[in-house]
Amino acid sequence: MSKIKKKVVVGMSGGVDSSVVAALLKKQGYEVIGVFMQFWYPEGLGYGENRCCSLESWQEAREVARIIGIEIHKVNFGRQFKKEVVDDYLLKHKNGQTPNPCIHCNKQIKFGLFLNYAKTVFGADYIATGHYVKMKKSGSQFKLLRPKDKNKDQTYFLYNLKQEQLKHILFPLGDYKKDEVRALAKKLKLPVHAKADSQEICFVGNNREDFLRCYLKPKIGKILDAAGNELGQHQGLVLYTLGQRTGLGLGGGPWYVCGFDWRKNNLIVTKNSRDNRLLSKEIVCKDVNWLNKKEMKLPLKCQAQIRYRGRAQMCQVIKSSRDFKVVFDRPQYAAMSGQSVVFYHGQELLGGGVIV
Repeated sequence: MSKIKKKVVVGMSGGVDSSVVAALLKKQGYEVIGVFMQFWYPEGLGYGENRCCSLESWQEAREVARIIGIEIHKVNFGRQFKKEVVDDYLLKHKNGQTPNPCIHCNKQIKFGLFLNYAKTVFGADYIATGHYVKMKKSGSQFKLLRPKDKNKDQTYFLYNLKQEQLKHILFPLGDYKKDEVRALAKKLKLPVHAKADSQEICFVGNNREDFLRCYLKPKIGKILDAAGNELGQHQGLVLYTLGQRTGLGLGGGPWYVCGFDWRKNNLIVTKNSRDNRLLSKEIVCKDVNWLNKKEMKLPLKCQAQIRYRGRAQMCQVIKSSRDFKVVFDRPQYAAMSGQSVVFYHGQELLGGGVIV
């Protein structure tokens, strides 16, 4: 009696990573189904046809599916994406925060809505994505680890995953480097083997500032130094973030954004990159998720990373009322409300939360 194949639904964007994932899983004997997810994009903000869910990307995904020999379906998640990801991004900027929409998209769409869709519509055993992350099972628990390709490490974006989700997810690219993935795609004669990577925030177009101007209509105001001297004009507080040193339009610099006066609509800058307003020995975070909650014992000594490309730094995590306090061994630069702080023990992703 032949063994029943496990069914896996692959989120195929028309890019090289998800295309190779589908091909690898087909070769490993899974019953593979491709799903091309359509999201929401604004009109007229300079989008190229290379964006992740354009008509061209859909055609590329269909061609890859044909070559691999799998079926592929297109599903429109635009309404949910606009509400859960885009509107949330705009609201948090309006409230003076610096959000990471990719983290929110993973939580609400790719490993929330898409996972439920794959299980309900296709009866899938698993979903699979092109994220660069390793996963291993330890007893009854699943653990996420940094991948082989440290330059493509995407663990930072996945700290909201839960054990119930992890048992239904596959990450086939954890043991590959990006150039190896491209070489494999070329060997398989996949037409997307040399396709450029998509931009980090898919829906903001070619210019984040243009997107925020269009939807938030920010007001021009004054740029002041710490003594209250007027140095110039800013184009809207929502366009700037703590520690920013480019795009300020000021001479005699470098100048660094070190504060926001939301009541008076003033942007505060300094020439001192080690200004105390830019450094945080302690931060508070909320909405914390631990991947293996049973193993977490507080206070916890670990490493923490406050931005995607940042370095993980030694810290102690302490329970503080309903939230958590993170005390760093060394002060951290430009920790902004709305960013995520993500915790690690060596190569293992422990969890994370949102900086208050």
